[in-house]
Amino acid sequence: MASSTTASSQLALALGIPGLGGLLIPTDAATTTTTTAEGNDLHADASHPVLRLAGAVQHYEWGGHRGDSLVARLAGGDDGGEDDERPYAELWMGTHPAAPSSLAASGESLREWLGRRGPAALLGRDVAARWGGDLPFLFKVLSVARALSIQAHPDAALARALHALRPATYRDDNHKPEMAVAVTDFRALCGFVSVQELKDVLRTVPEVRELVGKEEAVKLMGAKEHDGGIGVRSYLQSAFTNLMTASKETVSEAVSKLKSRLNIESKVRTLTKKEQLVLSLEMQYPEDVGVLAAFFFNYVKLNPGEALYIGANEPHAYLSGECVECMATSDNVVRAGLTPKYRDVQTLCSMLTYKQNYPEILRGVPVQAYVTRYIPPSEEFEVDRCLLPSGESVTMSPVPGPSIFLVMTGEGKIEADSMLDEGKAKEGDVFFVPAHTEVRILASGPGSMQLYRAGVNSRFFS
Repeated sequence: MASSTTASSQLALALGIPGLGGLLIPTDAATTTTTTAEGNDLHADASHPVLRLAGAVQHYEWGGHRGDSLVARLAGGDDGGEDDERPYAELWMGTHPAAPSSLAASGESLREWLGRRGPAALLGRDVAARWGGDLPFLFKVLSVARALSIQAHPDAALARALHALRPATYRDDNHKPEMAVAVTDFRALCGFVSVQELKDVLRTVPEVRELVGKEEAVKLMGAKEHDGGIGVRSYLQSAFTNLMTASKETVSEAVSKLKSRLNIESKVRTLTKKEQLVLSLEMQYPEDVGVLAAFFFNYVKLNPGEALYIGANEPHAYLSGECVECMATSDNVVRAGLTPKYRDVQTLCSMLTYKQNYPEILRGVPVQAYVTRYIPPSEEFEVDRCLLPSGESVTMSPVPGPSIFLVMTGEGKIEADSMLDEGKAKEGDVFFVPAHTEVRILASGPGSMQLYRAGVNSRFFS
């Protein structure tokens, strides 16, 4: 005799709830079977379910406020109410212990659920063997209303050393390469400017030249663009370290002089974009050394759909706009300016690569109609961007690793053999998709559906 498993019992099986809706359900879902009309025993679909997740919101000071923040809009369930004046900075989707995602149906953390269910089947054998029971990537949405700190993320060896030395500050031992895909116009500082541009700064910005020091300024002014190499990097490191370690009084005076000079000169000439930027930074972080340090970095502007990859030990600071970001699962940040948080200046100045080149702007690779893939050098992650017109559909083929899907705008439906509900998908919905699961996405609202997928880098499996 054929038996059927109801949606409520499937949900209970997936979440490990012994009973739901008066049903007595075995606690070992992995061994639950369904008998077909032909008499064949099949493992229940609930053993590999597609799950709805609730992301974790971070209310950092630089985030946008409720009416102006994409993070706030996506996290609509974060019901602070109309009087909520907290900044909504980041939405985390993943298993990092600082803010793990939870199962929408039960509130259990995704990290605990994966550990209890056994990661190999859900994450894929290769992923579980390489990274254990955690997702190797952390997926985020950022709403940047004011500049983030001048910062860098350590490589794997330095991350282990920093975590061992100062675990309260550096809370995990993993590296943190990352990639930001712009959702709106997005601005950032990233990497050191060229030798020629640095010479221009030393010629035209006396406040920076003074803090760098005469000896280092002379060395840099004599450097040749084609030299590249250790010599120029050594000069740059010494100059940048002199600037970043200058006394608070010296920095305050230099920033005051810079502000006064630029305000006067703006009346007789048009300020450069970098000069306009530093005045804006000074309004956000008065008397901060990061205002002066901005002259050392490339000023990058991304259009929606463009991406920026930031490797280990590279200086950067996000300035404004909204993006999706994916990274190795870590929260290690070494900061040195434009922040009220702890500054580890000596570590930052000693860890940087001091490479001088403009960062590559990634525009993704079309993998099928409506889907663009961004593939960074890091094996832990990649990002797909799906722009689906209303009435159209796309099938995301099974991959041997886990994925997280985020509906950014629009509405529609997500179909998979192991869905635990009708699969309706709308703005802000987040889904965990186990390894080896095919997903079909249908857009049905009045406008296009914009959806992002984070997963393990496809090159890892090749």
